[in-house]
Amino acid sequence: MGGVLESFTGEIRYTSSKEGRRGEERGRESFRIDIHEDGSRVLAAHGEIDDAPSVSRDVNQRFGPDGKPTESFIRIAVGGEFRGSGWFRFGEAIAECEAMTSVEGRISQRVELGRPLVAFGNHAMINDGFLLSRYDLSQGPGTQLIEDMYLSSPDHRGATGPMLFPIKLVIQYHGREELEVEAGRFEAHKFSFPDVPGLLEEHPEYDLWCTTDGNFILLKAAVGGYMQTHYELGALNHVRHV
Repeated sequence: MGGVLESFTGEIRYTSSKEGRRGEERGRESFRIDIHEDGSRVLAAHGEIDDAPSVSRDVNQRFGPDGKPTESFIRIAVGGEFRGSGWFRFGEAIAECEAMTSVEGRISQRVELGRPLVAFGNHAMINDGFLLSRYDLSQGPGTQLIEDMYLSSPDHRGATGPMLFPIKLVIQYHGREELEVEAGRFEAHKFSFPDVPGLLEEHPEYDLWCTTDGNFILLKAAVGGYMQTHYELGALNHVRHV
């Protein structure tokens, strides 16, 4: 991969949008993104959801210069107890998972693919931001379907597994707008996930805003329906190493 050219570190605040809890802190996430000389990147994140049963998640994921996932590691705890940990590898025509969970036990998955995987959802909010890079912005505002994608868990909070779960993702792009969040003022791309075909339970409406600098760093997100949650970038630091 070569040396690290630049790094981003930051924090994302999780709050509730429910009546009677509006603005109440319900979790947090710290993250680091290292961008290497060859254009590949490594994303690491630690996230915590306080709402019972609480969820704690550690993620480390590598992407190739084309933005496609190549490998990932995920460990989750639910209610303070170990739930599972897993390692994922994505090759030219294969997706693999080796995991141990408290429910399913030892898991070994190997899925033959017709083409390289386009995206992998590990349930870190900073990764949801980078999923937006799968949209072809040259087409302008509109809706696109991402077909070659897996999740580490079909649960909306990512509290099961981890293991390979196939889905599709509909991404809607609305355009650019100025956005002010706790971390500062940014020009933002606004997107939505209007549908996630293949999920066991329909996901509520989901709006997301990310940076326009090509790094797709999540600035803000809002989930409606029964979830009523809000996510906002609380801090962002950028360091160039060369």
